[in-house]
Amino acid sequence: MIRFLSSAILISCSAFSTLTSASDIEKALEGYKLGAGDVINISVYDEEDLSLEVRIGLSGQISYPLLGDVAVSGLSPKQLEDKLVSGLKGPYLIDPSVTVSIEEYRPFYVIGEVKKPGGYPFHPGLTVDKAISISGGFTERASKSSIFVVHDDGKSQSKRSENEDKEAVKLFDVIQPGDVITVEQSFF
Repeated sequence: MIRFLSSAILISCSAFSTLTSASDIEKALEGYKLGAGDVINISVYDEEDLSLEVRIGLSGQISYPLLGDVAVSGLSPKQLEDKLVSGLKGPYLIDPSVTVSIEEYRPFYVIGEVKKPGGYPFHPGLTVDKAISISGGFTERASKSSIFVVHDDGKSQSKRSENEDKEAVKLFDVIQPGDVITVEQSFF
């Protein structure tokens, strides 16, 4: 009986942590803003000539049929859908149905005291510890208590350090495409 209860508790705890992780992922991607390097798929119902897959360039724009250059950087996929619908509606189509999906996210970067620093493909649900693992793990000289994350917007920066007043970066924090994770060197 005790084994059964222990197993039931373990299973329910792991199920709860999975639900929490999934909701964290959804929250993180809900406000996702498109940026240079993302590959998006634009689909217009019943209009194959207006449906395309394109990588967003450094200018933050894409070239779209009938509308020319369209600024997409900083927009959510839903905002881009609305922008394309308003541009196509009227002069070109009566009631366009546009869907924008992200086919490939821009990469994230890990630098500092990891075995293989560099850029890696982003996948939804990626956390700081998984990103470090993908980059080969910590080196012998890595400080596991001093990890910075600079987000792609360039404005927000957080640090994981026991002696700092800044917001702590936990190893299980979700990262975003374009983030730069820096693992500093330990003094001991």
